[in-house]
Amino acid sequence: MIDRRTWSAAMLGVLAVPVRAAEPVPTGDNILRVPFEAAETGFDPARVGDIYSARVTAHIFEAPYRYDLFALPVKVRPLTAAALPEVSGDFRVWTIHLQSGIFFADDPAFKGKPRELVANDYLYAIKRFADPATRSPNLSGLEEEGIVGLDAVRAAALREKARFDYDAPVEGLRLLDRYTFQIRLRAPRPRFVQTNLCSSASLGAVAREVVEFYGEEIVAHPVGTGPYRLKEWRRSSRIVLERNPTYRDVRYDGEPNADDAPAQALLARFKGRRLPLNDGVEIAVLEEGQSRWLSFVNGLIDWVRVPPEFAGIAVPGGNLAPNLVKRGVQLRRYVNSDFTMSYWNMDDPVVGGYTPAKVALRRAMGLAYNTDREIRIARRGAAVAAQAPMPPGTFGYDPAYRSENGDYDPARAKALLDIYGYVDRNGDGWRGQPNGAPLVLQMGTQTSQFERQLDENWQKSLAAVGLRVRFKTAQWPENYKAARAGKLQMWGLGSTATAPDGQLALGSMYGPQAGSQNLAGFRLPAFDALYERMLVLPDGPERAALFLEASKLALAYMPYKIHVHRIYNDLSQPWISGYRQALFRNEAWQFVEVDAALRQGLTR
Repeated sequence: MIDRRTWSAAMLGVLAVPVRAAEPVPTGDNILRVPFEAAETGFDPARVGDIYSARVTAHIFEAPYRYDLFALPVKVRPLTAAALPEVSGDFRVWTIHLQSGIFFADDPAFKGKPRELVANDYLYAIKRFADPATRSPNLSGLEEEGIVGLDAVRAAALREKARFDYDAPVEGLRLLDRYTFQIRLRAPRPRFVQTNLCSSASLGAVAREVVEFYGEEIVAHPVGTGPYRLKEWRRSSRIVLERNPTYRDVRYDGEPNADDAPAQALLARFKGRRLPLNDGVEIAVLEEGQSRWLSFVNGLIDWVRVPPEFAGIAVPGGNLAPNLVKRGVQLRRYVNSDFTMSYWNMDDPVVGGYTPAKVALRRAMGLAYNTDREIRIARRGAAVAAQAPMPPGTFGYDPAYRSENGDYDPARAKALLDIYGYVDRNGDGWRGQPNGAPLVLQMGTQTSQFERQLDENWQKSLAAVGLRVRFKTAQWPENYKAARAGKLQMWGLGSTATAPDGQLALGSMYGPQAGSQNLAGFRLPAFDALYERMLVLPDGPERAALFLEASKLALAYMPYKIHVHRIYNDLSQPWISGYRQALFRNEAWQFVEVDAALRQGLTR
């Protein structure tokens, strides 16, 4: 263990708190140990809707393409594909040629025989999203891409209440030969490769015999062609990945920008090395910030995103603390390509709807919310206020744009509530509904200390304008399930960009995605028309202007309150090299090397 005597008095106070830390389980020397801030839901790519499960599936499965490890702006590279896709001039037909000689990890479903990756595995993976039995949270996102004929096969299964016919011909999914497939779309999709074909987490190749072998247990039996395979899973507690022994010969490479000195150094060190650089990954689900910090301090995990409550200790003033510098800890600080948000259920009888009174209630809550206090107290300064629902670094994001979303104005909030009849009629200090009924808001939340701080900010902000709110506590997967089912009135969560395009974030307000990405259930024809126009346009001034129009409509109806873009302080132990949480990808673990001898020497 690290000698605690060398740590500051403030650090010793943290170590004295009896909280759960990661379990030190010996599994080998070159093992990367990382924490999750919330529990996973399962490892079936077609059913993954949360970032934690996606981080696992992104390392087990493989899409045809990936982003270059370093390049910014991002560059698309072949992963299982033999070359970049052939694309028709109207962006409707995409032809992908795969490499031969790529194999799935060994599994009982293959009955002892090697199983080569073929083009039909990708077509099958796509069809699974449309299968009603899969209940995919990402179906609407795939539907909006408009694969010709896929909706008809799904409709037949729904209409006849029959099993989805995976063998039925689909005009938009064509098998050209063993290693070549073609996707045909109803309308132009200039960014189809970035938004779909680079997503190993959800559109990685899946072998049909594996799904049929495991049935409903497929969430616990992911089998892909990627660098790792699942070794152990204790739900909501511990996940262990091990090196895939049949993984092909893939070498470390990349194209860092000339001014990216850290990336240039990594490339110089690791270029040409066979991946993965480590033998496996151990993941501990540690929802409390104290647990994650204690585990990092004691050397039980190799990397941590500094919990906001410990930012003053770890990165005072945005700089790595001297005692951590002395230890050889490395800091990477950046504004993440994300935003946090709270949504209102648009079908809820209290906060939902499109009448002026309901719109006024939501806009009043948005104006009453003290984002600055959230940043100062809950996030310890590690965030910037968001103005629109587009993540930094994506097309459509404008750092100069300012809107009411960033305003904190309790006086205006009170005026809106007064005008539309949300007044205190019985003198108890709380506003009621315009019809005289009591008004008590209900918000979903989780159990961590950080969530409690966010809840306290909501409670204080709303109480200041005469609104009561109560909180319903559950684990994140339970809240996510309830949100998809439309059973939460309000809930807060985050969204991280998975592609360099801000339109994916706007999907949270696109009507056809209600019940999946659109947790609010927001349905506005004018917004949907803008969204659909943006899908077909190439990037340029005309498309950029549509982002502004869409943001204004979202602000006018306020189905979401967009809070902040998070500033991340990522710390890595001195015995690991290469950890780089880059934009738009989750598959980063195979690029990390663990110096087992150094770890043993420093944690003895």
